[in-house]
Amino acid sequence: MSDNNKKHASTPGKRFMRLAGMTASITGKVMSNSFKSMVGNAEEKAEARSQMYTEIGKQIANTLGEMKGAVMKVGQIASQYQDIFPPEIAEAMTKLQKEAPPMPYSVIEQQIIHELGAKPAEKFAHFDEKPFAAASIGQVHRARLHTGEDVIVKVQYPGVAECCESDLKHLRMALKLAGVIKLSKELQEQLFEEIRMSLHSELDYLEEAANLREFGEFHSGDDKVIIPKVFDEFTSKRVLTLSYEGGDGLQDAKHYPSHVRNELGQKLFQVLCEQLYHLQALHCDSHPGNFAFRPDGTLVIYDFGCVKRLNPLLVGEFKRLVKAALHNDYATVEAVLRDLGIRTHGGPEVPPEYYLEWIDILLDPIRDKSFDFARSKVHEQVLGKAKSLIQYWDSFQPSAETMMINRAIGGHYWNMVHLGVHSNFGRPLLGYL
Repeated sequence: MSDNNKKHASTPGKRFMRLAGMTASITGKVMSNSFKSMVGNAEEKAEARSQMYTEIGKQIANTLGEMKGAVMKVGQIASQYQDIFPPEIAEAMTKLQKEAPPMPYSVIEQQIIHELGAKPAEKFAHFDEKPFAAASIGQVHRARLHTGEDVIVKVQYPGVAECCESDLKHLRMALKLAGVIKLSKELQEQLFEEIRMSLHSELDYLEEAANLREFGEFHSGDDKVIIPKVFDEFTSKRVLTLSYEGGDGLQDAKHYPSHVRNELGQKLFQVLCEQLYHLQALHCDSHPGNFAFRPDGTLVIYDFGCVKRLNPLLVGEFKRLVKAALHNDYATVEAVLRDLGIRTHGGPEVPPEYYLEWIDILLDPIRDKSFDFARSKVHEQVLGKAKSLIQYWDSFQPSAETMMINRAIGGHYWNMVHLGVHSNFGRPLLGYL
C-alpha cells in the first residue's frame, strides 16, 4: 500500500492525533495573531487577520484532503456554506470538492465480502477492479449481474462511520478555536446538528436505497427523468448496487445544441420545483457530478444520500417569500425572514432600498422573461454587494433549516451557467407558487 493510501486507511488513533495536531497549530496561529493585533493601525490589523485566515484555510483543506472519510465529507459540506466563514477560509476549503484518489482494490474486496458475504468475483458475473469514481466516503465500480444487467456498485470505505462523531467534533473544535464561525452558540449547535444528520444519512446506504425508490416512484411519470433502480440482493448498509444509467457529464453536455441545453435547464428547474413544492423532499447535492445528460433532453440523477425532508410550513414560507420578492414587497420579505430566523431581532434597521437591491439581483434569473445564464452576472453582483453586508452583520444570520435548500438552489444556478441555459423560468415558477 502506498504512503498516500496508508494515510487514507489510518486508524482512529492516528486520525485523532492528526486532527488534534491541526487544532493545536490553528490555536497557535490565532494566539500569535492576537499579539500582533495589539499594535498597528486598523488596516494593518485587518491585513494580519486576513493572512491568518488564509493560512488556517490552507491547513484545514490540506489536512482534510489527505484524510478521506467523514472529516473530508464534513469539510466538503461546510465549504458549501460560504456565508458562515471568512472568504479566505471558504475559498481554501473549496478544493475539498475535487474527486479523491481511490482506495486499493483489496480494501474494496474485503468490504464487499464483509457486507455481501462473498467476493465480488463470486457475487457478480463481472466486477471492474478499477473504480468508475472515487469520493470522500466511498467509491463506485462498474459490474454486471449474473442475470445480465449492467450495474454500478457503490462501496463505502471501512471505518468511515466509526470515525464520524470524533471527526466532526474535532473539526468543529478547530473552527471554534480559530474564531471563524460567525454564529451564535445556539446557531452553531443547529448548524452542526444539520451537518451531522446529513452525514449520518449519507453513510447509511439502506437509507439512500429507500430515497432512490421514493424519488424514482415520484418521477416515474416523466420519461425524461431517470433515477437508478436498486438491486436489494446486492445492497447493504455499506454497499449499494444500482442499475447503470449512462449519460454525458456537464463538460460534454455543454457542446449540445442550444435547444437541447435549454430543454435540460428547464428539466433541472422543473425537478427542483416538483421536489420542493410537491414532494416536499429535496435532492440537495446539486454538484454537477451527480447528474448526467443525454442528447434527447433526458436528465439522469445520481446520489440520493443527501435528501432534505421539508416541513410543509417551511415550504409555505418559501412560497410567501418568493411571491413577495417578485412583487418587490420588501416589508413581507422582511417579515418572512424574521419568521425563518434569518432576520434577527437585534442589529441595525435595514432600509427598504437594501432589500430591493438584493431582490433585484437574486430574482433576475426567475422573473417572467428570458434569462441567459451563460452571460449571467448574478454571482459577480452578489460578490460585489457582499461587502455591504458588514454594516448589517448583526441584522442577519444563516438558518440551519434552510441551508440545505440554499445549497441545492446555488448548485443548480451554477449547473445552468455551465450549461449555458437560455430560458424563461418565471412562467413555470408562477404555476408552482
